[in-house]
Amino acid sequence: MKKGIHPANYRTVAFKDMSNGHVFITKSTVNTKEVETIDGVEMPIIKLEISSMSHPFYTGKMKLVDTAGRVDKFMTRYGKHMDNRKK
Repeated sequence: MKKGIHPANYRTVAFKDMSNGHVFITKSTVNTKEVETIDGVEMPIIKLEISSMSHPFYTGKMKLVDTAGRVDKFMTRYGKHMDNRKK
């Protein structure tokens, strides 16, 4: 590895999968203002929409997680496109 290009301010951070509540702890340089107590220790937390614990590829379950309504928006636009083709 090249010297001097990697950050030196790694700290312990908790990442929380919001779709199923799974929390995993690792080191990261990401900044956050949110803090949560995990196992009696207060640490910064990063909220994720999806992780390997909830992603269909890793779980083998075809569960659709859509927290921002993107799928509905796509289906609305796609439906309009298909309606225009039928005319």
